Amino acid sequence: MAFDADDSAYTDAALLADYAKGDAAAARALTARLAPRVFAQALRMLGDRAEAEDVTQEALLRLWKVAPEWDADRAKVSTWLYRVAANLCTDRLRRKGRVSPGLDEVPEQQSGDPSVERHMQSATRLNALEQALQTLPERQRMAVVLRHIEGLANPDIAEVLGISIEAVESLTARGKRALAAILWPRKEELGFEDDPT
Repeated sequence: MAFDADDSAYTDAALLADYAKGDAAAARALTARLAPRVFAQALRMLGDRAEAEDVTQEALLRLWKVAPEWDADRAKVSTWLYRVAANLCTDRLRRKGRVSPGLDEVPEQQSGDPSVERHMQSATRLNALEQALQTLPERQRMAVVLRHIEGLANPDIAEVLGISIEAVESLTARGKRALAAILWPRKEELGFEDDPT
């Protein structure tokens, strides 16, 4: 029988039951329906396409193994599969020491904490700055980063770069002007017009 992954006439449980009876087309339809969502979930959690693909594949393999004993009243197929994928992602993150806190572990926002919008704006500004920095010549970029991001004094930067203090001053001044020219047209997008800081 030919199945369409978007055909809502066939539930996930029905497709899984048909696969358990040996219908490979049902497995292809269920994979086409669920794999993209599981992959997106894994990619958001892991931030790595290859690992997300591995997790998606492993989660689907586990689904195929339980297919013969599947109890449609126990859980929805998609819910079960997402839970398996989340557990696989958590296992990978733990092995790498990168486990994100659970919802219960995230502290609630205090009244004095910056808002979510403020955090998003800061992230947008940081991303814009990083992109703009990449357009600078290497020595200018290094001087600007060392001075204005790392906070080194000009004599220390001169030592790091093996140049004179005057050269550091020149590089940082030119770098700042170049960054301003790049970022100025985006000032409204980056929220600098109504930002008092």
